[in-house]
This record gives sequence, structure tokens and C-alpha cells, in this order.
Amino acid sequence: MASLLTPRQAALRLGISYPTIKQWIYHSKLKTVKTPGGHYRIPEAELDRFLHKAKRPETPKRQMMRTVSGRNQLTGRIVELKYEGLLAQVKLSIGGQIITSIITADAAREMQLAVGQTASALIKSTEVMLIRA
Repeated sequence: MASLLTPRQAALRLGISYPTIKQWIYHSKLKTVKTPGGHYRIPEAELDRFLHKAKRPETPKRQMMRTVSGRNQLTGRIVELKYEGLLAQVKLSIGGQIITSIITADAAREMQLAVGQTASALIKSTEVMLIRA
């Protein structure tokens, strides 16, 4: 079953304000589900088409390990993560499309990747690298 987010959680995930997400709901820009109590819930997959526009949360400089100059970054949600030996297979849902990246298992653990997290695929030539968002 798809994970459902509160409007506040969805706004945080997209890096937008709570009033903006409420307006999107009222203007049917987002598909929602209503709880028996009348509260809105947003399927996590519904946010996928907005993630490429999402603002990245500010990270204090001392925590920032590196900045990337590449423009070919696609932001999405991790939908599958498999570890096998020295490698990890990471599948990102980006705008309804799936991109798969094979990275070292150590890198995946170091980035603390998990299903449901937001991540960016950095596309450089024939390689796809992940940046935890």
C-alpha cells in the first residue's frame, strides 16, 4: 500500500510552505485522499512529479561535504534498494519514470539511503551517481 503523508509532511518534503500545499490541494493540483475525519492525506507517489522543482533544505556548511556543479540532476524518491555483496542497486522514481543506479554498498550505507527518501541522480556521461537530498 502506498504511503500517505500529511499536508505538512508533503510541504516539508517539497521544500514549500504549508499554505502553498493547502492551496494546491484546494485547486486540485495534488491528488489527495480524505480520512474518515475529513483530513487530507497525500500519496507519496503523487509528490514524485514535483520533486524535480523541490528546494533543497539548507545544510550548515560544516555538515556539507561537497557541492556539485553538474546541472544534469534529476530528483526523485527511492522506491527500491537492494544490497548484494559489494554493490547496492538503487531505484529512483522520477516523474513516474524509474532510474536505476548501481553504487557501492559502502556508499549507500554512508549516505544512509532508505526507501522513501528523496535523492538526486547526477547524470554524467554514461555514469549515474546519487546525491542524497
